[in-house]
Amino acid sequence: MTSPTAAVLGQVGLPATIRELAARRWDVIVIGAGHNGLACAAYLARAGKQVLVLEARERVGGACTIEEPFPGVHMSPCAYLAGLLHPRVVAELNLVDRGFQWTPAVNGLFVPFLDGSSIHLWDEDEACEAEVRRFAPADLEGWRAMNDVIRRLRDALRPEDDADAWIGDAPTAEEIDRRLGDDAEAKHMLYDWSMAEFVERYLRDERLQSAYLGQGVIGTNASPFDAGTASIRFHHASGRLGGMPGMWGYVRGGMGMVSFYFCDAAREAGAVVASGVAVAQIVPGEGVVLEGGERIQAAVVVSNADPRRTLKMLGQDADGGWKVAVEHVPIEGCTVKLNVLLRELPNFVARPGVDAPHHYGQINAPLTHAEWKAGYAAARRGELPEHLWCELYFQSVHDATVAPEGQHTMSVFAQYVPYRFAQGTWDERREEVKRLAMKSLGRFCSNIETAVIDAQVLGPPDIEERVGLTGGHIFQGECLPPFMWSKRLTARTPMQGVYLCGACTHPGGSVIGINGRNAAMAVLQDSANA
Repeated sequence: MTSPTAAVLGQVGLPATIRELAARRWDVIVIGAGHNGLACAAYLARAGKQVLVLEARERVGGACTIEEPFPGVHMSPCAYLAGLLHPRVVAELNLVDRGFQWTPAVNGLFVPFLDGSSIHLWDEDEACEAEVRRFAPADLEGWRAMNDVIRRLRDALRPEDDADAWIGDAPTAEEIDRRLGDDAEAKHMLYDWSMAEFVERYLRDERLQSAYLGQGVIGTNASPFDAGTASIRFHHASGRLGGMPGMWGYVRGGMGMVSFYFCDAAREAGAVVASGVAVAQIVPGEGVVLEGGERIQAAVVVSNADPRRTLKMLGQDADGGWKVAVEHVPIEGCTVKLNVLLRELPNFVARPGVDAPHHYGQINAPLTHAEWKAGYAAARRGELPEHLWCELYFQSVHDATVAPEGQHTMSVFAQYVPYRFAQGTWDERREEVKRLAMKSLGRFCSNIETAVIDAQVLGPPDIEERVGLTGGHIFQGECLPPFMWSKRLTARTPMQGVYLCGACTHPGGSVIGINGRNAAMAVLQDSANA
């Protein structure tokens, strides 16, 4: 099935004039056509609500969309891999019938080291055990125990049924405590261990520890030596997409197809999606005011914008306590995303070849413990580190449709970089950041300089400007323990008829979709009880 939204790469435009849209009666206005906003709209429209989705950008999808950064190349500017997308949303919105296909990244995580050694941490236990046994035999039992903690947490909090704690309101701390019982290790991982504490508890080989450290800080403005970062590792390992616990994978056509399918579902159900329409103000209980001054009425407004932008749109109508809660959540990003076009895949010195099994998984350019600490400290000072931690993904090896024949795409997700430089601006230093990323990769690759055709560099301010995420924070605010579960912002707000549906709400960041569903269910429940 061909996606109507994908056919125009998400540039859906105006389905009617602003005057005509303002003249209609709407039950709900959704601000922001990111994947959660579109999912929310689909559920509300299916329930019979008259829904209008307003997107400021010309293209729907937010951080999970598809653009053409280079001629003939389709890439998502930010999102790059699926794993936490909720199976219930996939099923209920008929994504498979709409064309949704994904390739599980069973080749796992490959990590080369400067001493010429390397380890391939497959997502298949037997193959991964064989690698650990070869690489660090004394750590095999510890490796098993480390992974078992994650399995126990996932089974307790995210079983494959209605007891999944991601569905609906966040569980209380008491409920989580009951679910975890006397499992002290699981509680430490969920609440207080740093990623360094987590790996050092189970593993002795420093290289093997380093291989995992980055998994505790993905998109997080914290060091792997900071308390609570082990929970980031759990969050990203807690998915059940396709019934495969912890598995991630490549969406055919690119990650933005997820948003496009949600948009198709919403429009098919009767929702109206308009792009290129910016909202300036939310008027609780009444609707919105556009940047052009036009008013569109609706008793309910659901914001998929990040909470800081939502707060700004509410202005004086924002509840004081809610304002304090929103401003309490850190929202300054520390990641840089490079979308790279290659003439050949990277050739890693530790395992030579330009079409090898590790190219079909994800690859880390690791840092030593000292480099992690120094890099984070440098970014906090507004400086660039000596080396970046980089995670690499190659969509084109799984899906030849995203790049011209003979070329490859490489997504580079790297940190730490400052949101604001102590000296200079991002526009002035963008090329320097690009060179730093390539130098960081070049420590492990023999051909990175000749392989790269072109690269797009998106720092936190670019993500803020292009995608609309305050601070360039890809999760609409930190996902560390003080800001998760019952401490995360809720779909319901104290303002009349105002709801949130983005990554700032439970269960947190990444391409999940259940945030949008949860918000829709809250709206429907409240309207039924009104």
